[in-house]
Amino acid sequence: MLYFFQQLLNGLHSGALYALLAFGYALTNSVLHRTNLAYGALFAFAGQTIILVAVFGWYVLWLTLPATVALGIAAGFAYATLTSHILSRRVLEPLAESSPNTIVAATLGVSLVLMELSRIAAQTRDFWLPPMLAIPVVFAELNGFRATLTQIQLINCAVALVTIIALSILLARSAFGRTLRAVADDPQTARLCGVDVRQVFHKAILLGGAVAALAGAMAGLYFGNISFDTGLIFGLKILFVTAIGGYTSPPRAATGAAIFGMAEALWSGYFPFAWRDIAMFAGLVALLVLQPPHRYADRRP
Repeated sequence: MLYFFQQLLNGLHSGALYALLAFGYALTNSVLHRTNLAYGALFAFAGQTIILVAVFGWYVLWLTLPATVALGIAAGFAYATLTSHILSRRVLEPLAESSPNTIVAATLGVSLVLMELSRIAAQTRDFWLPPMLAIPVVFAELNGFRATLTQIQLINCAVALVTIIALSILLARSAFGRTLRAVADDPQTARLCGVDVRQVFHKAILLGGAVAALAGAMAGLYFGNISFDTGLIFGLKILFVTAIGGYTSPPRAATGAAIFGMAEALWSGYFPFAWRDIAMFAGLVALLVLQPPHRYADRRP
């Protein structure tokens, strides 16, 4: 029983990361209504930037570990913001009224560019951060077996939970949240009512990019490394999970992603790890097939 509890604890952390990514993806999709394959790459790009800048600060600038990590996080958020701005202004806005396949092709191209930029910057090498805050916190103990989470895992879970709750309140009660829902439901009518649809569109993309950067920072500091293809794998998972949880409801998407993280952790604890991604994707596809087709209809006029 304690072993099962340990897998649930593991699922809390992975679920928190997936939930944060799904929340940000649903936020951008609420105004875009198109498949954005660049979101996972933006998450990985931010994480890789944090690691590369932190390594540079340590070996070249001779900074202390807290200072070089802080420098890496600042650089990761700065590059993610710049990338989101360019993506919004130069890619997504001009193609927003195009066919879904156009957005898919364009964001796939952006994803490949970000992956290659990270690979070239790292010279096709893997850089690793040292373990940080890896001290275990014991939740239960029986016959020498301890169910634990590390301090960094607990911090990541707390940060994800606070961020999702705070942004959910922002979207529910602020003027930006009201205009965002109006643009998501019917951009033409919102424009006739005086809403600056273009500004709301850009703010949603930038806010979604900031959420991706935060998830990248959490993953980079916990795992110590993010490989070049991580963005593609995470992006596909979030795409499928968000489709089930709700493309235009960030809180619902985050809840579905958290459940997915729990299921993934339980599979890793009881079944062959090599088959985990295959099983998870198969389960997501099955759930998508069983969902009513009207849930995925484009709501834009």
